[in-house]
Amino acid sequence: MKAAQQISLDPILTWFQRQSWTPLPFQQEAWDAYLCGESGLIQVPTGSGKTYAAVMGPIAELLAAEHKKGLHLLYVTPLRALSRDLALAIQKPIAEMGWPLQVGIRNGDTGSYERGKQLRSPPQILITTPESLSLLLANPKANELFADLHGVVLDEWHELMGSKRGTQTELCLSWLRSQRPKLRIWAISATIGNLDEAACSAVGAAHPGKQATKPRLICSNIKRSTAIRSLLPDSIDGFPWAGHLGLRRYEDLVAALEPGISTLLFTNTRNQAERWHQCLRYACPEMEGSLALHHSAIDRTEREAIEAAVKAGSLRWVVCTSSLDLGVDFQPVEKVVQIGSAKNVARLLQRAGRSAHTPGGTSQVLFMPTNALELLELSALRRGLAEGLVEERRAPNAPIDVLLQHLTTLACGPGFEADKELAVIRTAWSYRKLSDSDWQWCLNFLEHGGDCLNAYPRYRKLEREDNRCLVKEKTIARLHRMNIGTITADRSITVRFVRGVVLGHVEEAFISRLKAGDVFFFAGRQLEFIRLREMTAYVKASSKKTNMVPAWSGGQMALSDLLSQHLRTEVDRCAKALAGQAELDSPELQALEPLLERQKQISRLPLQNELLVEVCNSREGSHLYAYPFEGRFVHEGMGFLWAWRLTRKQASTITVSVNDYGFELLAPKGYPFEELFEVYSDELLSNVDLDLDLEQAINLSELCRRRFRGIAQISGLVLNGFPGKSKSGGQLQISAALLFDVFNRHEPNNRLLAQARSEVLTEQLDLPRITGALQRLKRCNLQLERTVRPSPFAFPLLAERLNNRMSNESLLQRLERLREEAERAEN
Repeated sequence: MKAAQQISLDPILTWFQRQSWTPLPFQQEAWDAYLCGESGLIQVPTGSGKTYAAVMGPIAELLAAEHKKGLHLLYVTPLRALSRDLALAIQKPIAEMGWPLQVGIRNGDTGSYERGKQLRSPPQILITTPESLSLLLANPKANELFADLHGVVLDEWHELMGSKRGTQTELCLSWLRSQRPKLRIWAISATIGNLDEAACSAVGAAHPGKQATKPRLICSNIKRSTAIRSLLPDSIDGFPWAGHLGLRRYEDLVAALEPGISTLLFTNTRNQAERWHQCLRYACPEMEGSLALHHSAIDRTEREAIEAAVKAGSLRWVVCTSSLDLGVDFQPVEKVVQIGSAKNVARLLQRAGRSAHTPGGTSQVLFMPTNALELLELSALRRGLAEGLVEERRAPNAPIDVLLQHLTTLACGPGFEADKELAVIRTAWSYRKLSDSDWQWCLNFLEHGGDCLNAYPRYRKLEREDNRCLVKEKTIARLHRMNIGTITADRSITVRFVRGVVLGHVEEAFISRLKAGDVFFFAGRQLEFIRLREMTAYVKASSKKTNMVPAWSGGQMALSDLLSQHLRTEVDRCAKALAGQAELDSPELQALEPLLERQKQISRLPLQNELLVEVCNSREGSHLYAYPFEGRFVHEGMGFLWAWRLTRKQASTITVSVNDYGFELLAPKGYPFEELFEVYSDELLSNVDLDLDLEQAINLSELCRRRFRGIAQISGLVLNGFPGKSKSGGQLQISAALLFDVFNRHEPNNRLLAQARSEVLTEQLDLPRITGALQRLKRCNLQLERTVRPSPFAFPLLAERLNNRMSNESLLQRLERLREEAERAEN
């Protein structure tokens, strides 16, 4: 390559002029930084031209190169769906200018012929995913494939870095840097709070003993404004609706939508998306053909057709989930609807950016609350956006399962020298502090099967040859390549018409509950279940009435830590406003005033330095309601912790119900919640023996067993098998459960067991946030209120519990009955 100062940007500038564009300052800065050999991170708002900022420097370098053959630029994206859009965007200047460059796509959808062709004659620019990149490293010719690599672009890095897919990418990059020491890596992000850490995790740590080079941060002064309008009900009384009961207000949403305006309607879960699509389809039959449903469980072919129709302007309304959160460029979209709280400032910004997808555009967001108290969240979100703060993402801390998979990948490909590879692994940011003992354990586990599995050849994967670690057994290598990846969702069942196309995938647990003739909604269609055969559910179209919709695990979102802080500030403002010390200064708070007044009459509104606890009795028993406003996951751990600590003082059976605002403890009639809380409140809020008490309160061992299943899959202990012979979810569970028991009994210090426990405590139970919440609450003034009936804050917790109970009454009927009882009690 020519020296940086000799490389001309004229070809790039000429193309920009032909588009009547002027390069933005951050784009020019990114091109110059790349050509000067720097690595770093580009953060600018969605739709501002990040892709061209990242790729035009490498393209200018390529055009100036005498040797243009071979793979020069790798573009890593978290979603396959983004690959097509990225390829079109990059190919546009290449085709229009006649540059002698090729752009290729390599992901799970790439055919075998194209994959082989890419290995024989690589394109200069390759767009791929973390999984496909890892699969390329498992090829014995990986050294040759990446011999000419000069740059890597990491798209949507904020989405990757907080997950094991990001860790997988970090490990791949560590190997690439070891082969190409001058490799330049540029991450692209739209919404992340901890920019310095994000840049370091992308660029990697320095080799031990070498001086680290600080990554370059490139930001922009482009301001993308977001206009948010809430669909406020005509009146809000003292009893908020809950959950999907927001469907009752579908007429308000329909009235606010315009048939001619291209609109994305975001929900937080696939189940919710199916319900709202079903509702709008019936409410607006005139939109047939212009209304669609998009989520990740729908078949890829149909999703791609929907995306193409949105771009072409033939589809006007699309009900969707996070499947359309990321950078697919939908310029025709003019409005975004958020159904239910986004629970996260960054997520709302990302979704808002889907509309007005141009530099300097104003994103139009319509907020449809599904619970009256979500108006509090929206008001908090407004203030968070105004302050310009977004959530931080943290990379996982050296997950052993991902490292085991990566080492097996390298051993299936070019192999590695154990002594030298440790230094390479430590240049991956998440593994920069990997201990010598953990490294030796991983090698022993892969080479000998560890302490427990050394008698089984399939677990003795690595062999030494000329000091290199290799996988020589072809069956082991083939199985490993087929199981590369860190996504471990429940096993999916393919849904297919008896005589027709695949519709998508649902979880095994849902299909297992169906019998022939049952009808359910999926992918926007009303389907009758016929039979299940070889992991495929055969269905036909049906006109029978039903309200059954598949449920997917992991769907619930909790308030982010940042939004929780804003929410507590919002409640504090409400309390002061009703005391005449402040104003209800947002449309949402003004609409909530009757509910807030009712809360004050029945109980109180807590200030920011107060913890409100309510106790009351009903026909169901004794209730305790606590409102830390810390988010669902924190409240789940805290609720079980309090229940455990209280029952040690006075034995009983306590049921726990949680939401984002607080939690409910329900005990049999006569249980002395008030007396126990007054005496033992300090102990309830103590961090002493927190790990031990949580372990006793929630059966930590069972949670670890469930978590271990995913870890076993990622590490290669449990494999899906060959195509057509895939194991069912039940078989996978049994295999992982047996290994879990064997390790517990014979190798209690197994690193994968320790990882399962750590992930349950830090991720599933969010122990760091529970610890911080208890410390904060300990400093608060405790406000214990005895109420004659559940307050408005308590009502959604009642709904949460009722929704999980079997009954011949619908949830709506039960809530209406409770509401009527409460109103009669007041009169």
